[in-house]
Amino acid sequence: MSLNFNPQQEIILEDERVLLRPLQVDDFGNLLSFAVNEPETWRYSSKTAGSEQLLKDYIKDALQARDKGVEYPFIVFDKTANAYAGSTRFYDIQTENGALELGYTWYGKDFRGTGMNKHCKFLLLQFAFETMNADRVGFRADARNQVSIAAMKSIGCVVEGTVRSHGILREGGRRDSILLSILKNEWFGGVKERLRGKISDK
Repeated sequence: MSLNFNPQQEIILEDERVLLRPLQVDDFGNLLSFAVNEPETWRYSSKTAGSEQLLKDYIKDALQARDKGVEYPFIVFDKTANAYAGSTRFYDIQTENGALELGYTWYGKDFRGTGMNKHCKFLLLQFAFETMNADRVGFRADARNQVSIAAMKSIGCVVEGTVRSHGILREGGRRDSILLSILKNEWFGGVKERLRGKISDK
């Protein structure tokens, strides 16, 4: 079944903890401090925004991908801290195939490990499965990034396997990638309620 998705629509996702809204060119200023002051953010990223110019390019490329209908980037606002926290997106949107990926997720260091990410993932997954009518939401990570992999497993992702020599590393060499996913029947079959329980504890 194809996705119910219009890349031109304004998608706003919100609960008591976070607000996700479409990324805009003007968000450069909201994200600049992370780009220039927290280089560790980009350690495992295939695409870095780790400088003023790279952040401009990052936002421009994300918005161009949205115009093409293959990605939908968000900026994340943490209501508890009353501050912008980072960015995330839907990508590899396969409308006819009923599938998409969730990733390009990064947060400033003060927002990591606070429970905010689970709120974001709940809202994004709920929208993907219940509004976009996705059959599959995929995730991937550098195989070395154990923190990210553990976070994906904690929200209910199933590890599908490793794609060897899957991408080029910025520092040279190649990386393996771990592929994970959540399927629609898994979301409605328990993943949703377990994740809801985790965010209600925060």
